[in-house]
Amino acid sequence: MRKLGSVTFDLDGTLLDTALDLSVACNRMLADMGLPARSEAEIRRFVGNGMAVLVERCLTWEAPPASGQIAEGIRFFQRRYAEENGRAARPYPQVVEGLRAWQATGLPLAVVTNKPVAFTEPLLQKTGLADYFQVVVGGDSTPFKKPHPEPIVYACRQLGCAPENNLHIGDSVNDALAAQAAGSLAYLVPYGYTEGTPVDNADCDALVSDLLAALRQAQPLI
Repeated sequence: MRKLGSVTFDLDGTLLDTALDLSVACNRMLADMGLPARSEAEIRRFVGNGMAVLVERCLTWEAPPASGQIAEGIRFFQRRYAEENGRAARPYPQVVEGLRAWQATGLPLAVVTNKPVAFTEPLLQKTGLADYFQVVVGGDSTPFKKPHPEPIVYACRQLGCAPENNLHIGDSVNDALAAQAAGSLAYLVPYGYTEGTPVDNADCDALVSDLLAALRQAQPLI
């Protein structure tokens, strides 16, 4: 049985409900471009593969958008999200209590997200979560994003822990795929942004209701 040496956490949909901020920013971007608005439910389904994919999905109607339109959308989105980032975002239930309990184990903790670092670090500060983490890995910290394993491998390297002794906690199949490819354990929570694919039957090491349940599940490994 492996012993844990570190824990990495996804951000949007795992630690924080950021959908309202993202929805407002996306719709302000669409308005800037003279395009119709998207519903919050649609935008929730679009979240999970980073900023560029979120923008592309918002701009996809009957046909895929041209590359120039995506680039224009990204510029508008970056400006609008910088204005909204953290305004309405809130930790999910049991997240603060869970992070406090994980911190008490003495294990080093990191955030591994597909959100760019320039948005991730201010968001963690605004929501009061920054002090729980020794390392923050964003979607632009490595050449690859999840579901590629490199962001988790990179985080483990920064934490001084082997990936096979890491536990990654996320909310989507992409989190499970990235963790498994890195050699880490993968726990999934069911309440986040699943890109329309429920995680109930996902191939992961455990499906847990929240971060405190994740700690109880992992206790024999600590």
